[in-house]
Amino acid sequence: MSASPDLSADAPAEPHWPEIRAWLQANPQTLLDDRSLLEEIGLKPHGRNVVDFGRAALTRLEAAAEREADARKRIEAIARANFAAQTQTHVAALDLMEARNLSDLARRLDAVAQGRFGLAGAAVALEKPGPAPFGWKALEPGRVDALLGEHGLAWLGPHFDGLNLFAGAADEVRSVALIRMTPHFPGSEPAARAGLCAFGSTEEDGFTPTMGCELVAFIARVVERTAERWPILN
Repeated sequence: MSASPDLSADAPAEPHWPEIRAWLQANPQTLLDDRSLLEEIGLKPHGRNVVDFGRAALTRLEAAAEREADARKRIEAIARANFAAQTQTHVAALDLMEARNLSDLARRLDAVAQGRFGLAGAAVALEKPGPAPFGWKALEPGRVDALLGEHGLAWLGPHFDGLNLFAGAADEVRSVALIRMTPHFPGSEPAARAGLCAFGSTEEDGFTPTMGCELVAFIARVVERTAERWPILN
């Protein structure tokens, strides 16, 4: 019975880099004379015993320049977006300060939220006891603390059942920003009322817990101070 041939004995052994490196060190001219190989690996022969690494270096520099240009474009885009948002916020504040009464203030807030910020809507709410102006939402006592926490000033995140602040736009709202207010109404008892200024976005990531709330908080402060011009009429 004949034995099967050992095929592995005829297979060439894999080259090892230390051996290749040692051979190149002993025979450098072989590599220098092979211009096509040098060009394939991104090197350029330049005279005897000189290799120009310019192409490889230039490739790395171009890649770094592209990364820096992309980063600069992103920074510029963010800066333009922030500037536009701040401008719209200031214009919205002027619109709110031109309100003629509490009901007009609530209407203007909803209008600027939609028209200037592209949101689904905005609403203002006050806790009982005491009446809520027309166009404002009435909340049960302690509701603001339940939503924001006892000492919380704001909450940003996904919309949830039971909020009931956006009326007809509720089905479109995917995320919300809730800002605490404590307006002091002249001639009312008690003068200070716990309340909310609420903004609703049609996008799930329109308001997130990690997002800064400076601009919506500024709008809420404008609403709060403007509301203090008028008493609440029964």
